Amino acid sequence: MALKKNNNKTITNKRNLVAMIDSKSPISEQYRTIRTNIQYSSVDHDVKSLMVTSTGPGEGKSTTVANLAVVFAQQGKKVLLIDADLRKPTVHYTFNQSNTSGLTSVLTKQVDLVKAVLGTEEENLYILTSGPIPPNPAELLSSRAMEQFFHDAEALFDIILFDTPPVLAVTDAQILANKCEGTILVVSSGKTEKEMVVKAKELLDAAQSKLLGVVLNNKKLQNNNYYYYYGAK
Repeated sequence: MALKKNNNKTITNKRNLVAMIDSKSPISEQYRTIRTNIQYSSVDHDVKSLMVTSTGPGEGKSTTVANLAVVFAQQGKKVLLIDADLRKPTVHYTFNQSNTSGLTSVLTKQVDLVKAVLGTEEENLYILTSGPIPPNPAELLSSRAMEQFFHDAEALFDIILFDTPPVLAVTDAQILANKCEGTILVVSSGKTEKEMVVKAKELLDAAQSKLLGVVLNNKKLQNNNYYYYYGAK
């Protein structure tokens, strides 16, 4: 079955999607740098599934993963961005879409994956919103249905990006970290405490995740009006 084409809905969240709105900006270039670092993190094979998380809320993980999805799509890869934050989803807001069905609908077999996936204004970029918020997010993400979901999604897309809840808040991110081929941790300059970063890494290590690196967000350089995003590895 064919994936849906772009549905022509206008992107309204321009601040969050700078890589789409202004691909020549210095910030967009930093996202491309992160993309390159991810690709060089594995010399034997391409990273097929990647999750982006943070230590706590408000550190910029959702903005980071959305822009990473854009720059991967701009490279010509068929990309699926999945909102796996089943407690406070945001992807549907970022891309101005409804959230009547999505990941939870697919996992509970109410909707087929192909029908749940939505096109965007960026060629090659598709999204899967969270769907209705379930009473048992962790159980859904650790279910056999999730294992099948990975198999089905990887057959359709070149790279799958997951926006997950903060790793210190709930166990959801640890569950997905164990399933994904790579993990990116987002921290906020001047906000995220060192102890929180250490604890987050310990939890990701316990989940046997492959931590590819850390993105330092909201770091303002002197004599420059832009906020840059850096890949640590």
